Amino acid sequence: MKQQELDTTRLKPQGIGTYRWTICALLFFATTVNYLDRQVLSLLAPDLSKEFGWTNTDYANITAVFQFVYAISMLFAGRVVDKLGTKAAFMLAIFVWSIGAVMHAFAIGLGNGAATVMSALGLAAVPVSIAGFMIARAVLALGEAGNFPAAIKATAEYFPKKERSFATGIFNSGANVGAVLAPISVPLIAAAWGWQAAFVVVGAIGFFWMALWQIFYDKPEAQKRLSKEELAYINADDVAAGTTDGAVAKGPALGWFALLGYRQTWAFAFGKFMTDGVWWFFLFWLPKYLSAQYGMTTSQIQIPLAVLYSMTMIGSIGGGWFPSVFMNKGANPYDGRMKAMFVIALFPLVVLLAQPFGYISFWVPVLLIGIGTAAHQAWSANLFTTVSDMFPKRSVASVVGIGGMAGGIGGVLVTKIGGWVFDHYGALGQIKTGYTIMFAGCALAYLVAWMVMKALVPRYEEIREPIA
Repeated sequence: MKQQELDTTRLKPQGIGTYRWTICALLFFATTVNYLDRQVLSLLAPDLSKEFGWTNTDYANITAVFQFVYAISMLFAGRVVDKLGTKAAFMLAIFVWSIGAVMHAFAIGLGNGAATVMSALGLAAVPVSIAGFMIARAVLALGEAGNFPAAIKATAEYFPKKERSFATGIFNSGANVGAVLAPISVPLIAAAWGWQAAFVVVGAIGFFWMALWQIFYDKPEAQKRLSKEELAYINADDVAAGTTDGAVAKGPALGWFALLGYRQTWAFAFGKFMTDGVWWFFLFWLPKYLSAQYGMTTSQIQIPLAVLYSMTMIGSIGGGWFPSVFMNKGANPYDGRMKAMFVIALFPLVVLLAQPFGYISFWVPVLLIGIGTAAHQAWSANLFTTVSDMFPKRSVASVVGIGGMAGGIGGVLVTKIGGWVFDHYGALGQIKTGYTIMFAGCALAYLVAWMVMKALVPRYEEIREPIA
């Protein structure tokens, strides 16, 4: 039987079935919804800031709540996914974040309730609008933290190592599709029915995804739509290594403290810490940047953002494919990914030119930042996959959760620093200097991350856990 399985894995992938790509499509859809929901606030931020009188620091505090809760929740989300299993955990995550997305429409009511509670406790009240949006962002973050641990675990379950970064690049590009669809749809919905409707309509999409996930997802070994040949192809790495991952997967995942004993965990976590904040900075601050520096309105921002995130989608898919160039030349998956990530880390350096040449046209920084964000998604597709390269499937979500927390903390720091820098230089009438400083940090983050990761894990080392 073992020899038959090995022979089966030598078949061309297209000859053994393609159901694994249906799962990838569902992950793509979920990630699209994930980013649609989190992007609504940033698109409406210029108008909401005027309506409620928010300063840059106020807006930074609201977005920082999302990032802080997201960071803490990522740590627990990974454990929940490994404990509950991919199907149930993903359902729970998208239910919670869809509720959180809709809650933004009722931010004023939430803020009034929070003010009443704080007054009863004798605490200083936070302005109603700020408190309400903070509560909604916290619930959104709690649910959204489950997306990537669950998606990476599903990818590890349904794809052999040589296809994982490509599959990750595809589903991760859903972030870019969400970011493209949001500036097209959100302003239209807000203009037609008000800003509250934008949060409700976009938030409701997640409930439709839940029905599809319930119908089409199951563990590979229990998936009736998956052929025996495709299942053998998926498990080819384990067969070749002489392990039975199905048996390994039945054991408990390693605990946090055990995982923190591996340099591989720290390498992934540092890569996330240094670079996640860059993506969130552009995601949350780009509309305000175009408004502050070029005087653009919400409707005028739509096309530049759509162009930028279309570029990013190409980066995500292309970045997922890129390591195969090195693998086809004999590199193992991890070494191939690290070589690809070094090349990718060079591209964000073009963001250093965004401000010096921004006087030509707003399209100059948009296109240069587009290259940087495309590089981020290419980097991210490979960074996530380094976890499944080195850790067994039963611990993948937990490691992703640890790294996600580190990335969230990095995101909080970048957001808070950005809010302070922009208020400081804005008060001096030098807002361009503030953006120059932030763009410089974003441009250099990837090379720093790569060098530390390479120092921690200079060569491929797979973690072997005993079968329980």
